[in-house]
Amino acid sequence: MTDKRSLTEDPSVTLFREYLRLKTVHPEPDYDAALRFLERMAEELGLPIKKVEVCPGRVVAIITWVGSRPELKSVVLNSHTDVVPVYEEHWKYDPFAAVKDADGNIYGRGSQDMKCVTIQYIEAIRRLKAAGKRFSRTIHLTFVPDEEVGGHKGMETFVKLPEFHKLNIGFALDEGLANPTNAYTVFYGERNPWWITVHCPGSPGHGSRFVENTAAEKLRRVINSFLEFREKEKHRLNTSECLTLGDVTTVNMTMVKGGVAYNVVPAEMDVSFDLRIPPTDNLQVCIWTVTRGTAKHMDQNFTCTEESDPWWHAFSSTCKEGLPAIGFSPMNLTPILLHDHNEYLNEQVFLRGIQVYERLLPALASVPPLSGEE
Repeated sequence: MTDKRSLTEDPSVTLFREYLRLKTVHPEPDYDAALRFLERMAEELGLPIKKVEVCPGRVVAIITWVGSRPELKSVVLNSHTDVVPVYEEHWKYDPFAAVKDADGNIYGRGSQDMKCVTIQYIEAIRRLKAAGKRFSRTIHLTFVPDEEVGGHKGMETFVKLPEFHKLNIGFALDEGLANPTNAYTVFYGERNPWWITVHCPGSPGHGSRFVENTAAEKLRRVINSFLEFREKEKHRLNTSECLTLGDVTTVNMTMVKGGVAYNVVPAEMDVSFDLRIPPTDNLQVCIWTVTRGTAKHMDQNFTCTEESDPWWHAFSSTCKEGLPAIGFSPMNLTPILLHDHNEYLNEQVFLRGIQVYERLLPALASVPPLSGEE
């Protein structure tokens, strides 16, 4: 789609809109297009790019800016190239046209999650290199596939490979969340995602009868169990001034499958849920409460946020300078629309985010040698 304003808009915005037009959307993301785009970015930056095929058709791309002391632990800027599906009938504009309206809002799947951050990384490094900057620590930009479907053929596999360990990572940045207020949000702990499908077998029969012990009856009991727990957690959040969304377990029913015809009582039905469990909760107790089962994702580590930690000190002291708060993704004054209809990001918010990274990256990449690095 042509836009007369694109002739005079900031080149960083034009690049962002170009990236949004790449259809890296599930279930068949065009990863080849994304890789060609990233190869071009590496060439423009004058930096090497390495491609690691972690699974057939799934490639992690790594653009590296080598520091003056490459033996020190590196800083990683991670982003994912894939985006979630859309319901086009609910969008104001084509979700892959990157339309910019009269207010400067850029509509597109991935505008918040997280193609904006990818381009902000690239443009911040472009500006720093153009200014002749170089830092002691190496900076790696990693671009991973399949994050939106669990990362099993992306980061989950990549971290087990020698190519990952050779990155020698000391600190990493990843995606955050928009904030409707003037503040930014920072996440220093990850809720444990647990995706579960409950299979309900039952007695089949004709739709004209009261068939006993049906799959649907079992399905209803399962759904009620999960949604009752959901209401309890929602109540906790809404009645406490101390809790935020990251402090409670979210539960959402996301898929239901079953049935072959109107007049056939199905022999089986499935229901799927997305749970996100805080690192502060006892994971095993929470899982047992809901399902009497177990979970796969059991890592409940935090990133240190004490001022004595050199990485956190570099992050927080930089972000406090001229900002009302700290956080990533740098999207304030923006409604939270990731995975939603009409996802958008305002171009001025996007451009300010580049400036945030222009200040932050030098601080992180210049952290003095730590114990054991000398």
